Amino acid sequence: MASVIRPTLLRQAFAAPSKRVLSTSTIASSAFKSSTLSSRRPLQSALAQDALPKSARIAAFHGTGSRMILPPLPQRIQGTVNDPASVPDPTPAHGSYHWTFERIVAAGLVPLTIAPFAAGSLNPLTDATLCALVLIHSHIGFESIIIDYVPTHRMPGVRKLFMWGLKLATLLVGVGLYEFETNDVGVTEAVKRIWKA
Repeated sequence: MASVIRPTLLRQAFAAPSKRVLSTSTIASSAFKSSTLSSRRPLQSALAQDALPKSARIAAFHGTGSRMILPPLPQRIQGTVNDPASVPDPTPAHGSYHWTFERIVAAGLVPLTIAPFAAGSLNPLTDATLCALVLIHSHIGFESIIIDYVPTHRMPGVRKLFMWGLKLATLLVGVGLYEFETNDVGVTEAVKRIWKA
């Protein structure tokens, strides 16, 4: 709330500084000392310029100090104000089944993460199942990020590029996990060795 009110109060204070009352005498005395007889500035502009340094006066009107890194996306208006929003055809594969599958994978990760360390067994089947579920869970999560933040109707080419990049990264990580499981010690044994090191 304070971040919303502060710029408004500063704008009002600098828009009409003659109406405000300053309680500190140091600001007013520095404003009077800086003005000479030959070139007298009005009291309000002297108070406004001497009260805050230039960087603080500029920063007071900005919410953050960040710069625009990427240009804004292209803007397109389709239809009129009175046209309804298009609703995609409902399919259970993209709705309830997909949501249920995500929750089953997420819930399955909890016992598969704890079981190898609690029981002390190094079963390769448990290790492979854990790797597969971590890979699927990560893929679904990154896919959701791409779907949410790279809209198809505004950037179809970028969306397709990101989706293919995700599929390639998932494939490479899957091959890497397979190689690590078959030709090396496996994920759970590697975690145990790192934990005891």
